[in-house]
Amino acid sequence: MGFYTRSSDLAPSSEPQNGRSPAKATHSRQQATWGAGARTGAKGLSRHRWLRSRYQGWVLPIGLLIAWELLSRLGVFPPNLLPAPSTVTATIWGLAASGELVRHIGITLFRVVLGFGVGTLAATVFGALTGYSPVAHRYLDPLLQALRNIPSLAWVPLFILWLGIFETSKVALIAVGVFFPVYLNLMSGIQNVDRKLVEVGKIYRLSQIQLIYRVFFPATLPAYIVGLRNGLSLGWMFVVAAELMGASQGLGFLLIDGQTTGRPAIILASLLLFALLGKLTDSLLAALGKRLLRWQDTYISA
Repeated sequence: MGFYTRSSDLAPSSEPQNGRSPAKATHSRQQATWGAGARTGAKGLSRHRWLRSRYQGWVLPIGLLIAWELLSRLGVFPPNLLPAPSTVTATIWGLAASGELVRHIGITLFRVVLGFGVGTLAATVFGALTGYSPVAHRYLDPLLQALRNIPSLAWVPLFILWLGIFETSKVALIAVGVFFPVYLNLMSGIQNVDRKLVEVGKIYRLSQIQLIYRVFFPATLPAYIVGLRNGLSLGWMFVVAAELMGASQGLGFLLIDGQTTGRPAIILASLLLFALLGKLTDSLLAALGKRLLRWQDTYISA
């Protein structure tokens, strides 16, 4: 008998295997591979963008420091007026090695943190009161707006007369600087809350406490955080004026000491430390504000 074989018996079967044809299975594997590669590439690209955006702010300061160092080395900037960054860094290192720098930074940080706390507490009370109550706003806001325009140094003789030259007067002056930005941002934030949200809350018969936590607090929090950051920056500015009031320690005292003794490296070191500490505390406050906003979003969605 003859033996007959069909060509279809020798060719690869096109019937589905496990529900899929080989061509479709190969295509699915290719799509999975390409998808994984695309996700990896997107993750690497987003990481690259994050690193670039994070460190872009350092490009200009580092470039200025390099240019400053080169021009100082070339003699363009006289060393008795504008010493090189390396000289300023050596001055900071010398102060740190002697233990003097830690003492100055510690007392300045203590004054700023305490003044910031006192000023923020008072500003929160008055800002919430004048923002929430029209009657309180009419009575209190004109007086506070007038006090806001008094220069910081104008408070110094009055605080020395009332509180002496010790820590109380210094903390009070810093608290005054912190108070007004926090007060203004909180008051305006409460006043700018969408009244439709308030009406919806009243329709749902929310109590005054529930209305504050469910409507006013979430709507006002971003403006309040901005006010806190502005108040902190003014607190760092006011601490210099505060440390003019008979201080024997602190970065402000170090700044004035460098002026009276004719040491520009000390002056520049103090300014650099003020800038670094101000940036560090502002970054910490901004990070805390972001966490608080995320918690608020989670709380509202829950």
